[in-house]
Amino acid sequence: MVDRQLNFLVAVNVLVLLAAVSIAGVTFVSVDNLQSMAVQIPELGLLAIGVALTMISGNGGIDLSGIAVANLCGIVAALTAPQWVSPDDYPLVFAFVFAGVCLCVGLVCGLVNGVLVSRAGLTPIIATLGTSLAFTGVSVVLTNGSGVRLGYIEPLDDFGHMPVLGVPICFAVFIAIAAVVGATLRFTPFGVRLYLLGSNAKAARFAGFNQRWLLMATYTVSSLLASVAGYIIAARISSVKWDYGTSYVLIAILIVVMAGVNPAGGYGKITCVVLSAAALQILSSMFNFLDISNFFRDFAWGLLLLIFLAVSRIELGTWLSPRSRRGIQGGSARSPSRTGYQ
Repeated sequence: MVDRQLNFLVAVNVLVLLAAVSIAGVTFVSVDNLQSMAVQIPELGLLAIGVALTMISGNGGIDLSGIAVANLCGIVAALTAPQWVSPDDYPLVFAFVFAGVCLCVGLVCGLVNGVLVSRAGLTPIIATLGTSLAFTGVSVVLTNGSGVRLGYIEPLDDFGHMPVLGVPICFAVFIAIAAVVGATLRFTPFGVRLYLLGSNAKAARFAGFNQRWLLMATYTVSSLLASVAGYIIAARISSVKWDYGTSYVLIAILIVVMAGVNPAGGYGKITCVVLSAAALQILSSMFNFLDISNFFRDFAWGLLLLIFLAVSRIELGTWLSPRSRRGIQGGSARSPSRTGYQ
C-alpha cells in the first residue's frame, strides 16, 4: 500500500536539501555540517514524538509541557548530581547519575500530567499548559532565574557531540528510541488500543480496556521522552536554563502536524515524525547559512503550522476527482477518514 504522507515527506526532505545546496553551496552537505544537523535533531524530535503520542490518543490530546519538563529535568540533575558524585573524580558515573535523575524527574512530571488528564478529567491542552507554567516556575525558583553551568564533563560532551562511525551518539539514541516507539505503536496491544481510543472513543469503551491507564501511560511516556531531551540539551550545550527553547512547543507541534498526525486523534506514524523533524532541521540550517533572523524563523514556523493545519482539512482527491465533484454537488460525497496506522 502506497503511503502518501511518507512519500511526501521524503520528497520534502530531498527538495529542501537540494534548495539548500543550490543556495549555500556543496559545503552544506559536508560531513561536519551533516553531523551538526544530526546533533540538533534529537531534542526537538523527542519532544515531537511525545506530542504525537498524546495527539494520537484523541479527545483533544496534546502535551504542551515538553520543553518545561526537559529544562526542569536538566536543572534538577545539574543541582543534585554533583552532591552525590564528583564529576571530576568519576565523570562516567556522574553522567549515569545525571541521566537517572533526569528520568526520575521526567517520570514524576509525566505522572502529574497523566493524573490531571486521565483521573481529574481536565482538558489536555489546559492541563499541560498549566503544568508547563508550574514546571517552569519550579525551575526559576531553583536557579533564581539564572543558568547552571556544567562545565566540560567528557562523557556528557561525548554523548552530545561525538560521532561513532560518522553518526553522533545522541542522534543514534534518538533513532533507536523512535524505532522502539514506532514498533510499540505498530505491533503491540498498547499501540492498537491507543489508535482505537483516538479514532473511536465509544468503541474503545466497549472494548473493555482501561482507558485511564492508557492515557496515564501515554502522558508519562511523553514526559520521559522530554527528560531524555533534557539530558541531550545539557550534554550538547554544557549548561541548563529555565527558558531554553522557548519556541520548541510551537516547532514540536509543527513537526507533528507536518508529519500527518491527525490532531483529532487515531492516526500518526513515528517514521513520518522523524522525517518531518529532519526536514525542518535542514530548513533551519539553511536559514543559518543565509543569516536569517530568528524572529523571521518564528514567523515562518507559525505560518507553516497554519498552512499544514489548513491543508489537513482538505481532501485533495475529493476536489480533483470529477466523480467526487459530482457527488459533492449532489450532496452525497463524504471525506474519507483515516484511522490507525494504515
